[in-house]
Amino acid sequence: MSGSVPLVAEAEGLTADWLSLALGARVDSVTLTPVGTGQIGTCHRLELHGDPSLPASVLAKLPAVDPAARAMLANPYRTELRFYREIAPTLAVRVPAVHHADGAEEGGDFVLLLEDLAPAVQGDQIGGCTIAQVEDAVVNLAGLHGPRWCDPTLLDIEGLSINGPEDAALMAELFGPAVDLFVDNLADQLSDDDVATVRAVPEVIERWALARAERFGPVHGDYRLDNLLFPPDGGPGVVAVDWQTLSLALPARDLAYAVATSLDPESRRGAEEALVAAYHRALVGQGVTSYSRELCWDDYRFAMLQVPLVCVFGQAYGTRTERGDRMFAVMTARACAAIRELETIALV
Repeated sequence: MSGSVPLVAEAEGLTADWLSLALGARVDSVTLTPVGTGQIGTCHRLELHGDPSLPASVLAKLPAVDPAARAMLANPYRTELRFYREIAPTLAVRVPAVHHADGAEEGGDFVLLLEDLAPAVQGDQIGGCTIAQVEDAVVNLAGLHGPRWCDPTLLDIEGLSINGPEDAALMAELFGPAVDLFVDNLADQLSDDDVATVRAVPEVIERWALARAERFGPVHGDYRLDNLLFPPDGGPGVVAVDWQTLSLALPARDLAYAVATSLDPESRRGAEEALVAAYHRALVGQGVTSYSRELCWDDYRFAMLQVPLVCVFGQAYGTRTERGDRMFAVMTARACAAIRELETIALV
């Protein structure tokens, strides 16, 4: 419970009376419309009528309907709540404004009322985007990483830590079998070269996870087009959503992930040095002074394994869909080309 507002974790509880308490203004009526597929949780657009100070609509994020899924996802839910309540106000990254955030201390019950950014356009992970949109996205990343670059107080926040040897060993133990599943599942969508690249990752992934820990910051972890909302006019102003995968890690992981998964290899080759430079300039603008452009480029090359790490686990153990399989295959193909060209594995 947040103050005098009872915790609601089901759509049926999003009544006019409850919303009046949560928003601090009179709500006379509300219309709910489901948004998205509801695999990780449920999301509804709430059209509000009542006090003139109310926004016309808000988005409500709630846990999964299935009790087993809700319990399994309790930690990611709490991570997102913690981000919006404790961490986002200390950063410069563009995210939706929060109208109300509450969650149970145990279990997976939570509710988030967020700014409705319509008519912003969700990115298309398979279709890709323009180089200008990627630049907008990576400059926004500097607003996530820069304000608390290597800030030791981040380690005091519950649920945030830097990977230690036990974490890396467990991840590496799980990753090998996941690669086998991944390759089997997507065998008809991956080239032989890409399969060979993915199969080379398990040998180095434990070392990679532990390396360069002296540079850390809040990392989105899944900073890709499907989790970005772009202005409908095509101009700058991208907003990042879905913060359940927040962690502390090498910031360049987000940078490499965003650039490699958003652009086809030819476009990336021609633009990546300029994109990394734009990110670095924005970092400097956020007050990061002890990080050279050359080291930033080296971290970008090194961090490219973030893509197969996320794609392999996501595809092998997530809920399979036709679009999901295609998405993971496209992301992997783009990243594997970058891993080979940038000689990422040799850096580990």
